[in-house]
Amino acid sequence: MIVIKKEGILLEKTTLGFENEGVLNPAIISEGDSVHVFYRAVSKGNYSSIGYCRLKGPLTVEERFDRPVLFPQFDYESHGVEDPRITKIEGTYYLTYTAYDGVNALGALAVSKDLLHFDKTGLIVPRITYNEFSHLAGSKGIVNEKYFRYNDHSGILENHGKKIFIWDKNVIFFPKRINGKLYFLHRVRPDIQVVGVNSLEELTTEFWQNYFLHLDEGIVLSPKYKHEVSYIGGGCPPIETEYGWLLIYHGVHDTIKGYVYSACAALLDLQDPQKEIARLPYPLFKPEHEWELKGEVNNVCFPTGAVLLEDTLYIYYGAADERIACASVSLSALLEELLLNTKKRGETKS
Repeated sequence: MIVIKKEGILLEKTTLGFENEGVLNPAIISEGDSVHVFYRAVSKGNYSSIGYCRLKGPLTVEERFDRPVLFPQFDYESHGVEDPRITKIEGTYYLTYTAYDGVNALGALAVSKDLLHFDKTGLIVPRITYNEFSHLAGSKGIVNEKYFRYNDHSGILENHGKKIFIWDKNVIFFPKRINGKLYFLHRVRPDIQVVGVNSLEELTTEFWQNYFLHLDEGIVLSPKYKHEVSYIGGGCPPIETEYGWLLIYHGVHDTIKGYVYSACAALLDLQDPQKEIARLPYPLFKPEHEWELKGEVNNVCFPTGAVLLEDTLYIYYGAADERIACASVSLSALLEELLLNTKKRGETKS
């Protein structure tokens, strides 16, 4: 078993209007001696924006802004910008987030050259209705039935005058091009999927129609073990190691006490990130402390960013949807444990 150190709470909500209901699910990136934290800040009425603080080292808050750095500006994000992740590719920072308009939750992108000024490029995933999705994804008859159970929205087609689309969240870029392509993870429940393109301009309506027609080919990970049996989703941006891409993701188990969110770990192939190499058969860590068990949403450890300092991997996560915490683990020990749990030849996705 892996030894995890819970470093404790890093950030809590304040009395400031934009974050007086909670702070959670931060995007993390390290530059020099500083760790930059872009976190989801929640105000009354469940409206989210993105706040910012800077750490000295992995755990010491040195600066914290008293205003959001990203906030709702467009109709597609009118109810909130949520759950950011950040990576740096060829000198550009890619900050992805969930855009929520009060009805639909869809992955969006903002880019920056300096971590100060961000340009929103809009939604990066498609607006696709359940009927369109089920027609395309179900045409070959090999997609997990959970896709239809989780995404049919009880047959409702519109809400508050807005058409209801398939929720596509947890958009996370790999931190480098792989064989010349940009790759990003995304999540239509219950699995984690991947997309690879030469440029983002390829993400047309026709592209997504073809993608969902062959959805089974884009699935990276499916729920496999008890702690992730309900559904899974992307967590931290993938970390390149000599053995593969280390993916820290979240797994969800529906229990008699409600959903339990745990941090999980897997390895993906360096050259073919759609290929799973290994996966922990148990949670990397799960809710156990009061500040993880009780909050806006109980029983939640939701990892969204990580920093590697020498051999120590610091994993930042939302705790009970109300505060931000950190856990640490030896990277070499984690990789060693993962390699003891490699995917067997011929084993298919669950």
